[in-house]
Parts: sequence; C-alpha cells; structure tokens
Amino acid sequence: MKETKNVNKNAVFNTIKSICSIIYPLITFPYISRVLMRENVGKIDFGASIISYFSLIASLGVTTYAVRECAKVREDRSELSNMASQIFSINLFSTLIAYLALGVTLIVAKPLENYRLLICIQSASILFTTLGTDWINTAMEDFRYITVRTVAVQCLSIVLLFLFIHRPEDYLKYAVISVIASSGAYLINIPYRRKFCDIRFTRNLNLKKHLPPIFLLFAMILSQTIYCNSDMTMLGLMKDASEVGLYSTSVKIYNLVNTVIASVAWVVMPQLSENFAKKNYDEINRLLKYSLNFIIVLGLPCLAGLNVVTGAIIEVIAGRDFLGAVTSLHILTIALLCSFIGGWMGNMIMIPSGRESVCLRAGIVSALINIILNLVLIPRYGLNGAATTTAISEFLGICIQIPYMDKNIRVHGIWNMLKGPVLGVIAIGLIGTVCTSVFQSSFVILAAAVLASAVVYLLILILVKNEFVMAFLAPVLHRKK
Repeated sequence: MKETKNVNKNAVFNTIKSICSIIYPLITFPYISRVLMRENVGKIDFGASIISYFSLIASLGVTTYAVRECAKVREDRSELSNMASQIFSINLFSTLIAYLALGVTLIVAKPLENYRLLICIQSASILFTTLGTDWINTAMEDFRYITVRTVAVQCLSIVLLFLFIHRPEDYLKYAVISVIASSGAYLINIPYRRKFCDIRFTRNLNLKKHLPPIFLLFAMILSQTIYCNSDMTMLGLMKDASEVGLYSTSVKIYNLVNTVIASVAWVVMPQLSENFAKKNYDEINRLLKYSLNFIIVLGLPCLAGLNVVTGAIIEVIAGRDFLGAVTSLHILTIALLCSFIGGWMGNMIMIPSGRESVCLRAGIVSALINIILNLVLIPRYGLNGAATTTAISEFLGICIQIPYMDKNIRVHGIWNMLKGPVLGVIAIGLIGTVCTSVFQSSFVILAAAVLASAVVYLLILILVKNEFVMAFLAPVLHRKK
C-alpha cells in the first residue's frame, strides 16, 4: 500500500511538472511566433535539431542506464556514490567528444555557416545537462524537488522573455533564454545532490560493466533521435526555414502531449527495474497496469481534442501565419497514438527488464525507414510528408517489439480501463464540434472546448468508476465519510 501511495504521489508531481512544461510554451510560443516571425522560429528549431545529435553523443545513453543502475543501490550511500561517480566520469568524457565533434562540424559544414553563433549558444544545454546529473533525482524518486525546481526556472525564463524579446532580431537572445528554461535548472542539482550521494570525477571506471549497456542504450536512443529529428533537419536542407517553422509548430504540440504521457515512465521505471531484478511479476504487472491506465486516461482525450479543434489550437498558440501546420498535426496524432503504445512497451517493459536490444532493433529499422521515406515524401509533400514518415516509423516500432514481449506480463481488465475514456472521447468530439460551430474566435473555441470537455470527461470517469481516477479520489471521499 505504501508503494502505491508513493507511485501516486510521484505521478502527481511528475504530472504537475509535465503540465507546467505544457503551460510554459503555451505562454511563450504565441508571443515568440508573433515577435520572431516564422523564419526566425524556423532558424531556432533548425539549430535545435542540429544540437540534438551532439547532445545525444554527450548523453551516450547514460540517463536511462543511470536511473536503472542507481535505483538498484540507492539504499547504500557508499555504493550509490561509487556508481554515480563512475557514470558521471564516463559522461564527462562523452561530453568532451561531443563538443570536439560539434566544433569540427561547424568549421567544415558550409550550410551551417549562418547558424554558427546560434548553435554555439544552444550547445550550452549539453554541458548543463551533463553537470546536472538529473538522473540521480529520478533514481531516488525525488519528484517533488524536480517539479519545484523546474517550475521556478520556467517562471524566471518567462520574465526574461518579456523583458528582452521585442523584435525579430532578438532570436539569439531567445536562444539564450531557451537554454536557461530547458537546462538551467540542472545547475541547481550540483549542490542539492549531496543529499543522496557524493559525486566526483574518478579514473577508476568499471568500463567492462558500464560501456556495453551504455553503448546499447546509446544506439537505441540514436536511432530514436534520428527519426524524431531527421524530419526537421531534412526539411531545413530540402525546403526552407519557413517550412521548418510550420512543421516545428505541429511537432511542438505533438511533443507537449507526448511529454505528459511519457512522464509516467520516469515515475515507475526505478521500481520496475528493482522488481524485474527480483522477478517479482505480481508487482511488475501492478505497475504496468497502473502506467497503462495513466496513458489511456490522459492520452485518449488529448488525441480527441487535438483532432477536433486543431485549427483553434494552432491559431491560439502560434497565430494565423502558422495555420498551414493543421494537416501535419492531424497526421502526427496517429504517430502520437503509436508513440503511447510503443513507449509503454519499450520504456516500461523492455528497458527495465534489460531487453534494450529489442528497442535498438526497433529503433534502427524505424530510423532507416524514416530517412528513406523522407527522401521520397518531403520533396513532394513537404511538412505533411515528414509527419507521415513519423507516423509510419512509430507504428513499425510497435510491430517489432510485440514478438519479444515477456510472457509473464499479464495486464487484466483492459475493457474496464477503456470504457470510460472511450465514452469520454465521444463526448469530447461532440463538444468540440459544437464549440467550433457556435463560436467564431479561436481563443473562445479552445477555452470553451477544453473547460467543458474536462468537466464532462471527469464526470464520465467517475460515473463508470474508472479505477485510475477513483484511486486519486479515494483519500478525498474517505475524508468526507
């Protein structure tokens, strides 16, 4: 019972953090898209797509590996300090290699000449992430601290944004503020992590133990990064910054929803890793059922809402200039559904159980298909072609993982999980359609649809006694009695 309460509490904190991560761009992006204009937004996102590859080299698959391994020894401070110091030292070496590779690329690659200063600014996020070792906080399940720290830095970034960003030429200043918002919080970890362990640079590295799984996870994440970012990179190279600006808008909305739903993985991964090591399948199945319920209850209404009031969402977030992204966002909702399922299988079953090779195989095939299809579809269909390749890649990832599912995994009561959310999705579709027909203003349409849908959806879940929602309402109902 105590573990269930901890998971619920951590899920609440992580969901708050994820919701704030949604609210942050909902506040900033409408302002930025209108001030910087489509071309400069495209430059920022193109630079970010380039940095993502070098950030991946620096991270080297360390984050997922560190959470899993540190969670196993978190009860012993000495063991945890030793493990964390070794992983941190490996991470420092990979970060140095990433910066050397980035320097060479910026000197050699002529298409990047006009982006050099921008990319250099954005690259600071790589160093901040490495020094921050945020995986310690996740392994220790300190989601309260992570949430408070992240929200505080985002509030600071919003203040800086409105103080310093006023013209299209301010896009470099916006790049600095973006780094602070996304990675600045990690620097606060340096003094805070002493609460759990003592991390220092060490040459005594057990490379035989650490490198094989780290490289395996690196290869897996590399393949994921390629098919997630190759769309943006190839659009920038084959089309123009304006096309990237449009596509990046739909991708931002896609990522916002995906971030909230994927947040449950970091909540349950430490406990799943611990229980897979003990082969405690009763607890594993309980945690997997909890996480699947989370995904269904929150994910399905998001998919419905994105499809019903797509135009209003884009106009409110980015402005009329970005309405060309409507079709690509519709296509990306298919990719989002596949990402929910594939993420549950990969992040909550394959990785905690040590089956990274399955995720690697799925990622490599998906990445290769994505690049090939991008070469064919982007020249003809532009951003809609890029969105289509993402959807196909996500679906292939699921198909490849299914045959390797652990036969001891048993998640019962799927229909009971789906009953309320499916009825809620139908209601959301009707509400969205009515709001679109009745109101003219995109802001009013979106506000009315979201508020009405949230109330009706919650009432439906309570009426059908959805297990996930009732678990959160139980303490309140118990107090009333």
